[in-house]
Amino acid sequence: MLIGADATARISPLRKKPFYMGLSFQVLLGVVIAIVLGYVSPTTAAAMKPLGDAFIRLITMIITLVIFCTLVTGIAGMEDMKKVGRVGGKALLYFEIVSTIALLIGLAVGNLVHPGSGFNINPATLDPKAVAEYAGQAKAQSVTEFLIHIIPVTVFDAFAKGDILQVLLVSLLFGFALSLAGSRSKPLVDLLDGLTRIVFGVVAILMRFAPFGAFGAMAFTIGKYGLAALGPLAKLMATLYITAIFFVVVVLGGIGRVAGFGILRFLWFLREELLVVVATSSSEPVMPSLMAKLEKLGCSKTLVGLVVPTGYTFNADGTSLYMTLAALFVAQATNTHLTVLQQFTILGVALLTSKGASGVQGAAFIALVATMMVIPTIPVAGMALILGIDRFLSMCRAVVNMTGNAVATLVIARWENELDRSALQNHLLRGMAKNTCS
Repeated sequence: MLIGADATARISPLRKKPFYMGLSFQVLLGVVIAIVLGYVSPTTAAAMKPLGDAFIRLITMIITLVIFCTLVTGIAGMEDMKKVGRVGGKALLYFEIVSTIALLIGLAVGNLVHPGSGFNINPATLDPKAVAEYAGQAKAQSVTEFLIHIIPVTVFDAFAKGDILQVLLVSLLFGFALSLAGSRSKPLVDLLDGLTRIVFGVVAILMRFAPFGAFGAMAFTIGKYGLAALGPLAKLMATLYITAIFFVVVVLGGIGRVAGFGILRFLWFLREELLVVVATSSSEPVMPSLMAKLEKLGCSKTLVGLVVPTGYTFNADGTSLYMTLAALFVAQATNTHLTVLQQFTILGVALLTSKGASGVQGAAFIALVATMMVIPTIPVAGMALILGIDRFLSMCRAVVNMTGNAVATLVIARWENELDRSALQNHLLRGMAKNTCS
């Protein structure tokens, strides 16, 4: 006979949360209200920007701790040290292949659709000052400096600046050191494991503010740029969004199918993160919650801690789609003819400049300027044409970037035999149920 709490647990049916209590509904409601406010009162809507900025800063302040704790405890508890190098090598190989596919798709669509044709913009009429700041930042970047930049001046400097790659390097070194120390490091590993739980608890608290952050960011976007101003550049936006949908559903969907999961079900599982990314135009704020969800699906802490942060730098699928497509758009809009060799030069340079352009707002625009500067025939000032709508293009880029990194993590986990098809499907179903039930 059952008594007490056990009996209640067996008898009481599983209660569903009211739909209005779900985070995804609240975020969506915030976005809708923001769009209405931006249309009715643009000035008031634009003044809501601090809400979005504050939410992004709340999340980014904790990201370095999430990466450090997750990766260090994962590596320290790993018996096979070769696995870290193997996982990292597989991740980089996967990132490069998929990013190249994205660049090729962007190039092909640009040549097929010709989104910039008919604009007939005279480069002399463009204001070069509009992109001067971005061009200066682009010139300051080089492959050597990028590699040197990975090494922080001090350990604390990496965390103070919030540089993901620097924190990743420090975390790897600490993780390896703790693993080599063996049982002597167990008290410190236990302490870090407890800290990890607290950090993710903080993330869960901060995510409750996501509806306000989404409202502030979207209200500012609509209030400042408006919907009517999108008319002349609607073709470019439509082309990028349709291409992105094709890439996610067909390319990432095909990869996911081979790995044993359906992309649509996976996207529904990540719906809260996707809504936040759309509203903030950045994939960085959802990194902690994305890592937590991937662990719930069965991916090991070490694999998630290594693949996701690395992917935020090296696996910018949405940015790759955007860069080749936008470069062709500017060339077509200014009636600049590009040879096949020049187009593939853009693709080759973009393979390098796209690295590090994920997660941070504006980084993709800087990377595109750096790419176009390699082809002198394209007027860099032509970037002023899309500067005004870059915020809307950034929404699309960020969603594809986040989705690509999430898919990559599951694929590599399957590659490492951490997941099987049936277990992954069951995890997804259980995760979806937990998202809708109390």
